[in-house]
Amino acid sequence: MKTQPFHLSLAMAGGVTLASMIALNSHMAFFSSPLLASWVAHGIGAVVSLIVLMIASILIGKKISLLPKTKTPIWAYLGGIPGAFTVILAAITVNSPLGLSGSLALIMAGQVLFGLVCDSFGLFGLVKRTVNSHDFIALILMVAGCLMTLFGRG
Repeated sequence: MKTQPFHLSLAMAGGVTLASMIALNSHMAFFSSPLLASWVAHGIGAVVSLIVLMIASILIGKKISLLPKTKTPIWAYLGGIPGAFTVILAAITVNSPLGLSGSLALIMAGQVLFGLVCDSFGLFGLVKRTVNSHDFIALILMVAGCLMTLFGRG
């Protein structure tokens, strides 16, 4: 499958929104707690998702069902669990000496590493993909970038 510029743009936008979410939630956690920040983030996220669903239904001219079209494995409904921990853990690290950029660098390195494991073994129903030497080189460069971000601050 060839990567499309549209998908690259969406992924980049996802990275911007993720960084924004982590910054905002961490600020909330600074004034309250990481747990409350996670609750608020997911509550507001549910409301915004519902609004986006309603707007999308209006734009395409038909009601979009919230029910899955096919039988969904029960484990597929559990994505909110790592989401809650992402908010909590990021809120703690962003408010530490790591700051936002250090936290994001390590979060991205962890995501890429776990992504390679998931691709390699086809975890969570993903299409199994062979991890090659380019993936490892990219991971090494990313870790090097992480270290530069963390220790190159002077």
